[in-house]
Amino acid sequence: MTNKDINVNNGSSGGKLAPGEVKVLMAGLMISLLVGALDNSIMSTAMPQVISSLGGMAYYVWPFTIYLLCSTMAIILSGKLSDIYGRKRILVLGIALFIAASTLCGFAGDMLQLTFFRGIQGIGGGILMTIPFIVVAEVFPPRQRGKYAGILSSVFGLANVLGPVLGGVITGFMGWRWVFFINIPVGIAAIYILRSYFPHMEEVVKERIIDYGGIITLTAALSSLFLALTFIRDPAIPPYLLAALFIFAGVMVVAFAYVEKRSREPILPLHLFKNSIFNVSAVAMFLASAVMFCGIIYLPLFMQGVQNLSPAISGVLITPMLLSLTFSSIIAGQIISKTGTYKKLAVGAFVLLTGGMALLSTMGIGTGILEVVIYSAILGAGTGMTYPIFNVAVQNAVSKREIAVGTASMQFFRNIGATVALPIFGVIVNLTINMDINMASKIPANLMNLAVHNVYLTGLVISILGVISCFFLKDAVLSNRMEGETPSKELKNSNGDKMELGENAK
Repeated sequence: MTNKDINVNNGSSGGKLAPGEVKVLMAGLMISLLVGALDNSIMSTAMPQVISSLGGMAYYVWPFTIYLLCSTMAIILSGKLSDIYGRKRILVLGIALFIAASTLCGFAGDMLQLTFFRGIQGIGGGILMTIPFIVVAEVFPPRQRGKYAGILSSVFGLANVLGPVLGGVITGFMGWRWVFFINIPVGIAAIYILRSYFPHMEEVVKERIIDYGGIITLTAALSSLFLALTFIRDPAIPPYLLAALFIFAGVMVVAFAYVEKRSREPILPLHLFKNSIFNVSAVAMFLASAVMFCGIIYLPLFMQGVQNLSPAISGVLITPMLLSLTFSSIIAGQIISKTGTYKKLAVGAFVLLTGGMALLSTMGIGTGILEVVIYSAILGAGTGMTYPIFNVAVQNAVSKREIAVGTASMQFFRNIGATVALPIFGVIVNLTINMDINMASKIPANLMNLAVHNVYLTGLVISILGVISCFFLKDAVLSNRMEGETPSKELKNSNGDKMELGENAK
């Protein structure tokens, strides 16, 4: 492989992308990913004005919940659909769906309409957060995937930094509806770039068989789980109804497994769970996501509820954590590309996560601002490293035919980690405070500090489990060649000797 072009694994005769074309392609993929990743964070600062305009305070959480539910389902479905209909077609469809739904959200007349349109937007967002990582796996050789996956993963941190700021600025100067309308020109630009520079990739699956049984049972399982977790802290919901939702979700998971085992083209092949690298990576992504949201959600609460800082200052102080997440993701990808291995990096990432959580759990009323910034930045660095590591590990461990499904599964478990963890953290806070929040004008700082401390101790336990899980991860020497490519005679080490890199796990 020369420095002038990059091999493309397009399923047929192969192809080349010039460096300039690679940059434009990556720009298109990053814009697509940014639009999907930005949407929930940008909405957080716009929602108060949305409620003021549309009313419906009782439905405050639903635009977020429905987006998360629909995007999670779309994540696992988009991998298989792109196998059948092609990466480019599904990605462009996802952007178009996102643009259309954004337009409808901008014209919503009440909260129920907004919630429905946000669900459609979530479907497009799930596609946008999955297909770019699949494309990277197919365009670049295993050893280079880490570098480009790290660049893509950094978009998540960038979105969390830019989202609240952009949401506040756009809402303040143009109105909340422009939070949605701004997606239209950005999405159109992404479609133009991708239609012009997207490499040719043949469909992986020739028979267009849709796993309807898997789609129905998975949708039912996730919907029931999301509803149960959303209402778990609502005293108005009877306990027997919550129990029924959890039980139904469990039954649907069993039904999903039964259907997938017999499907000709399952959306999630169960034999992947026989692969130890897939299993460890899925667990690690789940745990890393839970710990990340532990920091992102409860650090501002600590700053405002314990240290009595303003929302603006707490927003500024959490920025270093998100920036460290962004840069560590890029650096981790570069290290994978240089070394060709990932296990030590995975262990190191969770050690950083554990160290960050341990430090955060020591904070109190007298903790200085500099300490908060440093502790949170350490947590962010560990979180950012996990994104490219486990994506690359799974993409290298599965067959070429299952790269899309494997990649989508990692994003799926990342979403599920946040979905399951956040209600658990909320229950811990409520049990610690042990008082009627609606009757309390202000929770005492020492009590709030204890509640956040207990959440961080839980996050510490989760991160320790992540460290343990990484020791079971099989390492691999990643190849610098595309699958099926003849070893280059020009590949030499520093002594001038020819060298080859294998792909098999040790």
